[in-house]
Amino acid sequence: MASLSLPRVLNPRKTSLEIERENFEKTQAQALQKAINSNETPVKQKHVRSAIIGTFHTQSAKIFWAYALRLPAMDDRIVAWKLCHVVHKVLREGHPLCLVDSQRHKNDLDEIGKLWGHLKEGYGKMIRLYTTLLIYKLDFHRRNPRFPGHLGVTAEELESIAGNDINNYFQMTVEMFDYLDHVLDLQEAVFGSLNMARSNSMTMAGQCRLAPLIACIQDASKLYDYCVKIMFKLHMTLPPDILSGHRERFLKQFRVLKKFYESTSNLQYFKDLIAIPPLPENPPNFLIMGDFRTYVTQEVIVPQEPEHEEEPIVEGNLIDTTEEAPVHDTYNETMLIAAQEELIKEREFLRSQCEKFRHEINAVMRKNEKDVTKLRDKIGHLETELATKESELIQERQVKEDLLSQSFAVAQSQDSEQKVKNEKFDKLKELYVKLRNEHIQKIREKAEVEKKLSGALQTIQQLSELEKENDRLVEEEKQKYAELSALQKDKELFNMETEILKKSVMDACREKDNLKSEVATLLQEKEDIKKSSEELSYKLLDIERQLDRAQRDMQNQLKEMVIKCVESSENILKHAIEEVDNPALTALTCSPDYLRSLTNGCKESLHESTNVSSTNYSDIVTVANRLAHRHATYILQGRATCNTSPDISFGEKVAEACKVLGKIVLKLLSSLKRGENVEELAKEAKEKLEELATLADGISASLLGENAETLADMLDNEMSAMDKAIEEAANRIQDMLTRSRAADSGIKLEVNEKILDSCTTLMQAIRLLVQKSKFLQAEIVAQGRGSASTKEFYKRNHQWADGFISAAKAVAVAAKFLLSAADKVVINNGKLEQLVAAAQEIAASTAQLVVASRVKADRNSVNLQQLTQASKGVTTATGTVVATVKDCSELIDESEELDVSNLSLHQAKRLEMDSQVRVLELEKELEQERYRLAKLRKHHYQLAGENET
Repeated sequence: MASLSLPRVLNPRKTSLEIERENFEKTQAQALQKAINSNETPVKQKHVRSAIIGTFHTQSAKIFWAYALRLPAMDDRIVAWKLCHVVHKVLREGHPLCLVDSQRHKNDLDEIGKLWGHLKEGYGKMIRLYTTLLIYKLDFHRRNPRFPGHLGVTAEELESIAGNDINNYFQMTVEMFDYLDHVLDLQEAVFGSLNMARSNSMTMAGQCRLAPLIACIQDASKLYDYCVKIMFKLHMTLPPDILSGHRERFLKQFRVLKKFYESTSNLQYFKDLIAIPPLPENPPNFLIMGDFRTYVTQEVIVPQEPEHEEEPIVEGNLIDTTEEAPVHDTYNETMLIAAQEELIKEREFLRSQCEKFRHEINAVMRKNEKDVTKLRDKIGHLETELATKESELIQERQVKEDLLSQSFAVAQSQDSEQKVKNEKFDKLKELYVKLRNEHIQKIREKAEVEKKLSGALQTIQQLSELEKENDRLVEEEKQKYAELSALQKDKELFNMETEILKKSVMDACREKDNLKSEVATLLQEKEDIKKSSEELSYKLLDIERQLDRAQRDMQNQLKEMVIKCVESSENILKHAIEEVDNPALTALTCSPDYLRSLTNGCKESLHESTNVSSTNYSDIVTVANRLAHRHATYILQGRATCNTSPDISFGEKVAEACKVLGKIVLKLLSSLKRGENVEELAKEAKEKLEELATLADGISASLLGENAETLADMLDNEMSAMDKAIEEAANRIQDMLTRSRAADSGIKLEVNEKILDSCTTLMQAIRLLVQKSKFLQAEIVAQGRGSASTKEFYKRNHQWADGFISAAKAVAVAAKFLLSAADKVVINNGKLEQLVAAAQEIAASTAQLVVASRVKADRNSVNLQQLTQASKGVTTATGTVVATVKDCSELIDESEELDVSNLSLHQAKRLEMDSQVRVLELEKELEQERYRLAKLRKHHYQLAGENET
């Protein structure tokens, strides 16, 4: 005999079944961990589906509960909430025996609910209500085992469950009302915990709270339907007065349930997850039997996610719709024969599976019957033993009462005759020995009993010991009762499991009959398909002829539609041409610059018209619409521009040119409608647009008058004045620095040197900016004037020139203000804040100068890039000035720090009050100064606007 190696003995190989079971349990654990985590997001359905499939694989929920109870539901409220959701889904959609296995875990759910129930709001309240709902659901199915987890039963099954007994209907209605109350309480808590700021239906936190309501809606829909049907049955049999309480409770739940459905339907989160049928406006009237005939059961629909399965054979694949009829008929017959053979094989397989299931179920039924017989025998034995124990207990109690009465008699007659006392003692001794012999297994043994009693006190002590022993027997009796109740609960669970298995057998038989009927139906459909294939071929040819005719009609309709659209565009343009002569437009004005800005849009539409194909109807309509609207706007704005001309005859000339342009575009639209070439007309329209732009420039020049001639001189003067002001400011700062070094010392000299050096750096940056601005200005004038003179360039671009002049003035004023502020600071007569304001004003003024230069500059210009770099240098220098002022302010504050070491209490309090008064005064002055600054800025903007106009 070959010997086994030591590693193989210590670590035997696992069988394939063990490996498969371990992999399955690992997969289940991973699915539950992914489904039930601490993230405040809704549970993913694919993980829940894995757990549900696992219950069918093991035909129980033991593995599910084994891993579910390991999750930290006691430590994390999100985990507890998701655990309740997953348990609800498993009870509804899992294997039927999940309801039996979950009965043992009601206490676990109750403990979770009690723990989190201490949190009165939010998840704590919701978890407590959810665990209460799940516990009641388990109790409901324990009392009514023929109801499946999803509560779906037919009308016949509902009657069978109630046994057609009115008392059962009455009790079942009460249980369903209680069930529905728990559902409505939970949904009210969920909606009450939502808020618009953090938790709503469009956030993950809100969806985490709302997700379990889908299962609640499914339960509530079934319960409402059964309540309505049972209530009508009750009213058919019992007087209305007896059922008044039922009606009031139903009406209350109807209103809350209707509000629940409306609130859920209005949320975007539930739109694609569940279809909720609305409840009627008024509840059913149970006193009118006609309402029962009009009542319709409405099902809640939850869309199922598509699964990757093989597609079944459908009728469309069996229909031949091509011209090669013989070949495809043969192919269809082959497909039908193959489908028939496959269905026969599948039927045989299902039949063998049914036989296998029948044998398994019979074996389970026989085993269950044996177990039931054993349990009944055991219950009978326990009941007999219990009756014996009860009789013994009664006898023992009687003996105890006799002993107590005799002991009291002995105690009262202790001083009486000794002979009577001894006789009573002997009787007590005999009774006690008899009691010990009868209950030798239940009474503690004693070695010997004292032969004599010294007095009544010793007798009472012995009686108390007997009473304690009697209490122990009572406790044992209670334990017996507990064991008996546990056996009764196991019997109920067994009965419940038996009912579920019976229902599974009935469903399997029903499914078998359905498969037989489906096979017969498919055979009949095969014959029908053969007959209808030829008819469909003829119908297809007829449909193709109709389709060709419909396409021709559609083409004609499209042409007519295009013609109407182009004609509509022509009417728009004609209306604009007619409006040119409308006297009401004489009050309308438009600037020549705005009219020129409209030219590019019109040219673009003309260019698009030359690229349109005569067969592309959508492009024709689009281009015609754009041509009409843009040129109509241009013509009307041209007429408004004419009203600004001081020369009336010149204005009339411009208006006539607008009308000519409109007529040219009308001809272009007409050619476009007929599909002709429009390049010549588009070129003519572009030339007319250029002519109108030139006339508009003439109006602009006439509006400028004499000021246009002096724009170039004004700009040169302002640029020179700005350069001179900057130069003077730089020289003055150097002079102030020299005087300060000669006159000041210490902190004063250090402050002045830092401030004046930063101001010198700023003035150098401004000087460089002005220099680069001049270079860019010269480049702009050289590129823009063409063959015209510089004055003509400024005349055409007078608005830009005015802006440049305004920017130069602002820079010069800001430089003077900086110089004045620095001078006051140096002579110790100014404030450091004035320097900050002056530096920031210079930065704003130079920014205006840069913007004015950048408007007409080429984006790739080197001078523009240098000007931008110089602008950044001014910004940096301004920041340096501000930072230097702040440092100097801190330096001065440190040198002037208040010495409070020698102050008395009264002096310190007085200085504190003076400081508070000064703070209030400064706050008031700051508010007044801000108001004054706002008014000055407003006035400055008004003056700037008047100067530009």
